[in-house]
Amino acid sequence: MNRCKSSIYIILFISALCTNSVYSQELEPRALTNIPVGMNFAFAGYAYSQGNLLFDPALPLEDTDVKLHMLIGAYARSINFFGLSGKVDLIVPYGIGDWSGKFTGIDTATSRSGFADIRFRLSFNFLGAPALKASQFRDYSPGRISGFSLQVIAPTGQYYPDLLINLGTNRWTFKPQWGYAWNFEKWIWETYASAWIYTKNKDFWGGNELRLKPLFALKLHGIRKLKKGNWFALNVGYGIGARGYINDERKDNRISTIRLMAVYAMKINKNHTLRIDAKTGIRFEKGADFNAIGLSYQYSWVRRPQAND
Repeated sequence: MNRCKSSIYIILFISALCTNSVYSQELEPRALTNIPVGMNFAFAGYAYSQGNLLFDPALPLEDTDVKLHMLIGAYARSINFFGLSGKVDLIVPYGIGDWSGKFTGIDTATSRSGFADIRFRLSFNFLGAPALKASQFRDYSPGRISGFSLQVIAPTGQYYPDLLINLGTNRWTFKPQWGYAWNFEKWIWETYASAWIYTKNKDFWGGNELRLKPLFALKLHGIRKLKKGNWFALNVGYGIGARGYINDERKDNRISTIRLMAVYAMKINKNHTLRIDAKTGIRFEKGADFNAIGLSYQYSWVRRPQAND
């Protein structure tokens, strides 16, 4: 298995900022990496961000400043998806934050703590990444890989319809994504195209109905393989869309923003990995304008093969 060490030591990274405007450009390198069927990943992460972060771009707040702490717990498992390599994962975020800004021209501030919306995802690679057992990776060399994923964000987070700021969004969100990766000797280049499709929030602040148009995102990752299974990545993403309508009245809140992130992942040993990342967001129209740092830990394991495997 030495030839595939840099492939199977994947980090399950979850962008640790719990807003749809921020989630629109999750910068998650190595999502297409092929790994042996039956591998399990447990993930714990922390991120701190500060800047202009709102859970809904249609909120009537100006000059927003947020100090947000996010805790993330997640589990993923690699599967055989009809002969193709695939993964399923579950993400549970918890947020603690302080918001300040101007509401109708008046300075205001508030704090929130609680669970945000839970996420589920199914992903599979349909090109260049067959479903393989760990023993079969000796003869596998990654080349060009293409894959698809569908993530579902469920309205399970803390939500109070009489409050303007909430950790949950009170709606379902569906995120289909297509990706393509080029594997070279020391580099991996990845590109992704995704869309965020929102259902209506029929109990928006003040008893209103909030509807968002889809948001579209493009991402590019350059990943440098290092010794001992370590790696470094530079990532960029751009998102546009999510125009909001409150009771069918169009709002001037279309998101247009870019994200930049640097990531370093370090193998402690065969099963344990640490990762640190730094991220910034720059808005052109609306959207999040922030800086963030994150630290995460991953434990990975695979069941021992049985006699009939």
